[in-house]
Amino acid sequence: MSFFRYFLTSSIGTVLVLSAVMTPAARAEMSSSETSSSTGQPALDDASSIGGAVGGIYRAIAAPADVVDGDSGEHEDVLDVAQAGDGLPDLEPQDTDDLRIEPAPEELDTPPDGDASPDGEEASPDLDDEVEEPEPPMSDRPSLIPSAANTVDVPEYLNPSPNRLSYPTTAEEVEIVETTPISLEQAIELARRNSTTLQEALLNLEVSEAALRQAQAANLPTLDAQGSIVRQDVNDQAPPPLFGEEPSSVTTTLGGALVLNYDIFTSGQRSALIRAAEYRVRFQELQVEVITEQLKLDVTNAYYDLQESDEQVRIDRSALERAEQSLRDAEALERAGVGTRFSVLTAQVDVANSRQALFRSLSNQQITRREITRLLNLAQVVNVSAADVVEPVADWPLSLEDTITLSYQNRAELEQQLIQRDISDRLRRAELAALGPQLSAFARYDVQNLLGETDTASDREVYQVGLQVNMRLFDGGAARAAARQEERNMELAENSFTNARNQIRFQVEQAYYNLQANRQSIQTATLAVETATEALRLARLRFQAGIETQTDVLLAQTDLTQAEVNLLRAILDYNRAVAVLRRSVSNFPDSDLSDRP
Repeated sequence: MSFFRYFLTSSIGTVLVLSAVMTPAARAEMSSSETSSSTGQPALDDASSIGGAVGGIYRAIAAPADVVDGDSGEHEDVLDVAQAGDGLPDLEPQDTDDLRIEPAPEELDTPPDGDASPDGEEASPDLDDEVEEPEPPMSDRPSLIPSAANTVDVPEYLNPSPNRLSYPTTAEEVEIVETTPISLEQAIELARRNSTTLQEALLNLEVSEAALRQAQAANLPTLDAQGSIVRQDVNDQAPPPLFGEEPSSVTTTLGGALVLNYDIFTSGQRSALIRAAEYRVRFQELQVEVITEQLKLDVTNAYYDLQESDEQVRIDRSALERAEQSLRDAEALERAGVGTRFSVLTAQVDVANSRQALFRSLSNQQITRREITRLLNLAQVVNVSAADVVEPVADWPLSLEDTITLSYQNRAELEQQLIQRDISDRLRRAELAALGPQLSAFARYDVQNLLGETDTASDREVYQVGLQVNMRLFDGGAARAAARQEERNMELAENSFTNARNQIRFQVEQAYYNLQANRQSIQTATLAVETATEALRLARLRFQAGIETQTDVLLAQTDLTQAEVNLLRAILDYNRAVAVLRRSVSNFPDSDLSDRP
């Protein structure tokens, strides 16, 4: 044991001495050896044994001097190795399992104490990233479909059939078997995945990209291959003889040709058409953004409608319970001889009205659930309900003026009109370029062979290379008329820009004023609910004591129900106003759209 302590003390001293005189190349070699052991390379763990520490020092000394080291001349790495070796004699027997040639991946999640990189960072984050489960795919086109920064997990059984042309043929295939509560984030995520409107916009984007590639093909020459076989009857004698048939020879010729054409100069027509195709791609990218943001707003409003229908059912059910309680009180007072038959009849009418209101609310709840299911394009056999609690969302942080200016900067609809104007301008240039000179180069190679002839002189080869200039002098005014059409289209785009700008400002102002009004209404409605609840309690007590009439209780019940409805609508209208403001400024405050637009 004393020899072992002496060997350990000597090793630590050697480490401390060498750390002071070790070259940068040596430290780089030793750190690389430690990293290889931590990443599962077939080597002993240098931070888990004294022999490994000494071996790492030996490899560091033997490293070539020309290795470039990017770290400073600090000695933390060598000290870490020494400290790791210092604690080895006190290890428990089970810790010796770390001395293995090929560590298992699950055992690499927690690195040894001395397994640090030259920068002081552990190598385990890379290993953790490798064992993490991949996020579920957003859709069949993950490169195009916009997605949120953090993907929301949704149940897979909510997604529809991947076959777009399938439709149910039996009653069991359309029967609702489950109602699943979902949050607003899950609803938006499902809409991103399953919306047919968004998928259509993405398909149109792919069409415009294919059209761009078609337009760019004009930058390259065209190569045509031609082939022909001709049977020919040639008269070899002139003038013809006076008597008898005219002598003739029949020949069959097999020919082929390769033709290369390239438009050198088109007076700007080719570049204008390519530029117009690029603008169309950009227009469709913006259209994807517009549909995505509008889809998010529609889903948000549909979810708030779902919340309102659920809460309306709760309010009407509570109103029915209160009406039934009033009916029981009236009947009890009548049996006691202190109540009237009129009070009982009035309570019965109120119970019937409350029950009818509950039936209407239940019907509206089912309709609202099916509406959001249709909007999310969910499976045929599922239904959804609102899982989020009805409460005000975060307040809007911007002023009205800042919101208006930010909406002008971020709204894709405005940029679309500018791009539409540029498209018309490029098409106008392309139409006028048809009147300019067109210069093209061509090369042609022809080969002909007389079938049945053995003479090699019958074969014929022709090479042609040349330039061709074409200029249309008169087209009846068609090009200039088409150019004037595009000029009018440019003016229409400018007019549409003005209308869109005014409409965006009105939407922002309308939502902002509704936001302010509903913010105050929430406070007022909350106080009204508390007051109406207390008034109903007092009215019921006074009626039971014979001081108040049944009419006063019914009025208190109606006031409480109306106060609850007002509070519900104030909260949801406030949330809707915030949603409209977020839509007005597009992707503010977090950009959850595609990086392409």
